[in-house]
Amino acid sequence: MEVISPNKQKIETLIKIVVPILITQVALYLMTFFDILMTGRYNTEDLAGVTIGSSFWVPVYTGLSGILMGLTPIIAHYIGGGKKEEARPSVQQGLYLSVVLAVIVFSIMMLAVIPSLDHMPLEDEVRIVAANYLKGMSLGLLPLFAYTVLRSFFDALGATRISMLIILLSAPINIVLNYLLIYGNFGFPELGGAGAGFASGITYWIVFVIAFLIAWKRKSFQLYSLFSKWDAISFNRWKGILKIGVPIGLSIFVEISIFSVVTLLMSGYTTVTISAHQIALNFTSLLYMLPLSISMGATILVGQSVGSGKLQDAKHYSYISVSLAVLFSFISIIILLTFREQIASLYTMDTAIIKLATQFLIFAAFFQLSDAIQAPIQGSLRGYKDVNMTFIMAIISFWVIGLPVGYVTANFTDFGPFGYWIGLIVGLTIGAITLSIRLVHIQRKNLK
Repeated sequence: MEVISPNKQKIETLIKIVVPILITQVALYLMTFFDILMTGRYNTEDLAGVTIGSSFWVPVYTGLSGILMGLTPIIAHYIGGGKKEEARPSVQQGLYLSVVLAVIVFSIMMLAVIPSLDHMPLEDEVRIVAANYLKGMSLGLLPLFAYTVLRSFFDALGATRISMLIILLSAPINIVLNYLLIYGNFGFPELGGAGAGFASGITYWIVFVIAFLIAWKRKSFQLYSLFSKWDAISFNRWKGILKIGVPIGLSIFVEISIFSVVTLLMSGYTTVTISAHQIALNFTSLLYMLPLSISMGATILVGQSVGSGKLQDAKHYSYISVSLAVLFSFISIIILLTFREQIASLYTMDTAIIKLATQFLIFAAFFQLSDAIQAPIQGSLRGYKDVNMTFIMAIISFWVIGLPVGYVTANFTDFGPFGYWIGLIVGLTIGAITLSIRLVHIQRKNLK
């Protein structure tokens, strides 16, 4: 009879949690991926417009929705500690909070972001596409934030397959809507790049409706009575969510926005350069879904372990997560270096863009390892509810060091636009090193 080692069991448990998360993240990402891909097939100006629009949308949305991700470690601690009755009020307060956040982001988009496009050195057609793309995406803010709350609940319970099934059902719908609204097929209006935004906005409503019905009707979730006995708004619980969620959201915003700022700084270059940069960034983001999924799995398992007082298990899950991410990062590096031209050709038939994108992809390969270390460590720290230092180090590594290095290299050396990618590599590397030190410190502190 084969004896299964505790670590082998933990690896199997982590993989069981991570695989559905990975499929979910890839499917979610594919919505943006197909926005870029299908718009690129439409024309170069619309591709540039969607690129600029998404560079605003992604950091603002992900940063504020990241606040709601604070529910995952909170609920995971309750589940690990045997306090299942705390899940219902946590989810309900999260839904209240999601409405407030949706209103805030919608206001930011309409009153600040879209008007700011008029002050950027963009071609008129690119500016119009970017503005309409953002308007379309903003229609889905409320359901997107509310879905984030329900997904945090599913994931905290370890029911990551539910999130996977929801997105797998809705992702093809988004592609069909893109086909109809970008190109104007079957009598639908031909909106170009703006159509990708409206298609995503509609899809987010479908995602939320499916998630709500599952949380309401599925027998295993009915035990939690999420939508019964609605409590009044509790600023005390909001405070608990925000205490964990705000540093998480700000940390995500700081990381994501650095890539968007780099894209915006490149607006002074040609449309070909912007498009090539976005292609490389878009595909690299797809590869990042693996370490990100491992990170989210680490948050769940470390959080449950800490909640139940199994601190040694929490430590093991942290190290296993990093090891798996590093292993797969080498595969990502090989893919980027070997299939650069084929990857670029997926997005466009413009030979000038393809040629430049293959060069950007070389630089993208260099920060795969740092990404693979940093992501699961962040996830582990969130499982420990240690979120403030992650935020501080993200600011230092990306904004205090990475962006200035990139700006200087891009503007005062022969690297040109590639200099910004060098800055990103430096920032990611420093972040990986400092967070590694922080994780070791937290683990020693908890085991004393």
